[in-house]
Amino acid sequence: MTAKQYEKISAPFRTPGRTKALKTLNLLITAIGYAAYPLMLMYLYFMQIQTIIPAISVPAVGFCLLTVIRRKIDRPRPYQVLDIKPLIHKDKQGKSMPSRHVFSMTIIAVTGFIISPVLGAFLMVLSFMLAAIRAIGGVHYPSDVIVGIISAIIWGSLWYSILL
Repeated sequence: MTAKQYEKISAPFRTPGRTKALKTLNLLITAIGYAAYPLMLMYLYFMQIQTIIPAISVPAVGFCLLTVIRRKIDRPRPYQVLDIKPLIHKDKQGKSMPSRHVFSMTIIAVTGFIISPVLGAFLMVLSFMLAAIRAIGGVHYPSDVIVGIISAIIWGSLWYSILL
């Protein structure tokens, strides 16, 4: 992505009201995902469903591995490399690839499919929205969020198919 491409994709969101809405959605979707996950675990625990151990271990191990991988890659963030003013302010340097926010939301969505296809689909839509917001906001390249989504879907699908 170039600075010109970023300016083009972020232009519709550069009014104060739309920038605020973008930031609010970023926080809201993140909060929904992080609230949904422990609620799903509580549901699995109280319903005595045997999937609780995989529902804890698959996301946890995936998150840890992703963290190690992104430290190794240490890709600079768009606002570090391009001459842009990101819509979402972040002071963090590097560690852009893959997006951990998007990976987390997506692995939570994949876990949601264990409980209900409707829940999983709803959370997956939020995951795609979060991916778009993070790229439009200038904190990730589109490839960062795409790799975050794909890696969570592959990781979760593979391990849940083995463990369940």
